Amino acid sequence: MKKILLLSTGGTIASVASDAGLVPKETGEELIKMLGKLPYDIQVRDILQLDSSNIQPEEWKFIAENIYKYRNDYDGIVVSHGTDTMAYTASMLSFMLKNINIPVVLTGSQVPINVVLSDAHDNLRLAFAAAATCPPDVYLAFHNKVMLGCRSVKVRTTNFDAFESVNVPPLATVSSDGLVFNSEHFQREHDGQPTLNTKINSHVSLVKLFPGFDPNLLFAMVNSGCRGIVIEASGLGGMNFIRRNMVAEIGMLNRQGIPVVASSQCLYERSDLTKYEVGREALLEGAISACDMTSESAITKLMWALGQGMDVHQIADFFDTNVAGEVTLK
Repeated sequence: MKKILLLSTGGTIASVASDAGLVPKETGEELIKMLGKLPYDIQVRDILQLDSSNIQPEEWKFIAENIYKYRNDYDGIVVSHGTDTMAYTASMLSFMLKNINIPVVLTGSQVPINVVLSDAHDNLRLAFAAAATCPPDVYLAFHNKVMLGCRSVKVRTTNFDAFESVNVPPLATVSSDGLVFNSEHFQREHDGQPTLNTKINSHVSLVKLFPGFDPNLLFAMVNSGCRGIVIEASGLGGMNFIRRNMVAEIGMLNRQGIPVVASSQCLYERSDLTKYEVGREALLEGAISACDMTSESAITKLMWALGQGMDVHQIADFFDTNVAGEVTLK
């Protein structure tokens, strides 16, 4: 019987109705009781009781520290978490917990577990099954899919099929045969002992570029303490350089030591700054391509890189490195 730890952090899955709206109140033990008998030796630790909108970098560190602390005592760890920021947490844990030696599986629900037609029961059962059978890594399990954490994105606000695995297939899906592993899924080779590194710099910004955006606003951010920027640019990563010259501003920021990462506003496929003039000009000015990373993964990777004291050149090299399965490099 596999020994699995549930780290409870709150979220919709643990919420109850109140005069102020849904509020996380249920304990991890109460979640387990509502599941019925499972073929695992489950232990529970309640480490937080927060709506995931309130989970921030300080909580990321705390969750990572708990996972690292208990990693050798269990065959797998499940983290129950609110859905709204779960993809950010999963991405950051992928960088903070390099070479983690057990499966770590985040899950939650769109409806509280105490509601009759909640999706919480199936999601928790899936997470425990994944924690008992998946290879070591950080995952997100939701609605019959087990996805690599740093490739997961919340794409729906109310539908039970709330998360998708972007640009790589899910590791596994549920069918009448049970948990079916996808042979096409990219499998990472771990290259050393598990390490915990929670040093990050959260003074970053994520900007969605739109026609008419004033590039001077980027400098306003930097003047307020921003140390790195991810720009969701057009299509393959195009940025305007007539009238409102985003390209020139990126060059100025780069020379000031502020890394600017260019991703795509499109959820699927990659950014490619080499194809169009509007991308090549940005590349020449020092823009760093996010390739096919999710925005959640790009922003957390940038935070982690800045936390290590990397300069713009080192960050460019770092973004050209596949650390946790977050990027496809040609």
